[in-house]
Amino acid sequence: MEYVIEATGLDVRYQGCHALRSVDFRVKPGTIYALLGENGAGKTTLIKVLTGFLKPHSGTCRVLGLDPQKDPDELRRRISYVADSPALYDWMHVEEIGWFAASFYAEGFRQRYLELVDHYAIPKNRKIKSLSKGQRAKVALSLALAPDPDVLILDEPTSGLDPIVRREFLESMLERISSGKTVLLSSHQISEVERVADEVAILHAGEVKMDGNLQELRESTRNITVTLSDALVTIPLPSAPAQILRQRQAGRQLQLLVRHFSDRYKFELEQLSGVMQVTERNTSLEELFSLCVLPPDETILHSPADTSPNTSSEVA
Repeated sequence: MEYVIEATGLDVRYQGCHALRSVDFRVKPGTIYALLGENGAGKTTLIKVLTGFLKPHSGTCRVLGLDPQKDPDELRRRISYVADSPALYDWMHVEEIGWFAASFYAEGFRQRYLELVDHYAIPKNRKIKSLSKGQRAKVALSLALAPDPDVLILDEPTSGLDPIVRREFLESMLERISSGKTVLLSSHQISEVERVADEVAILHAGEVKMDGNLQELRESTRNITVTLSDALVTIPLPSAPAQILRQRQAGRQLQLLVRHFSDRYKFELEQLSGVMQVTERNTSLEELFSLCVLPPDETILHSPADTSPNTSSEVA
């Protein structure tokens, strides 16, 4: 199967809200594909469509070759889903909830669940209601992994968790793809996505603003700093094939976000009258994200001296 998830022209409207706007994307098997977007961008709505819980107003999608609306039962036997606040039966013990869930799956589920519970060091005889948020998240992940799904869907799974639990979640995703499985991760945390994702789609206001291989997206776009001889100097920027996505000037420094940057383009910049120096570096995911979701005058463009991977308030 070339793609485990295919979506074409997905459109969803709520009263007073256009949640998804002609969303197209494809997920290859054996990858971690991240849906990156701020809260309200449409990530959870998209997941509801992919899992068959919401019918789109227009467009089509297939998961593992199945139509979520026509084959929901078969699809849910082959995928697992972990929400940001998983609903668990609080009155059950950790071992008991695994026994209960095993009745919906093939033989071997309960044994795999207990192995995962041991792996995450969760006390089996403790009631769900007495567990910490991190332990509850581990129970939900254990339940999701026990049937060994072909596709694991995680919707903001580490929201509010401590750094150690978040790291364990990320490591479990890497283990999944090493065995040929696929992970669809929805997140608003840039550092999280940057650490594990192979492919990324940036959503904003229900639209896919940018998507593709994360490394290729970062390498094809450069952050350029042009130092001018005077703050009042205006230079005519070279034309195509390079594409200037954003530009900002602060004093004598002109900062550019440029796609399809080349050595020739850099040479042409250096030859312009009033240009003292041209420096370049690869673009961070944070800058690509800000390009998609922020107004032009608010775009984050770091100086060459800023080497931090991102400035997210929650760093894994």
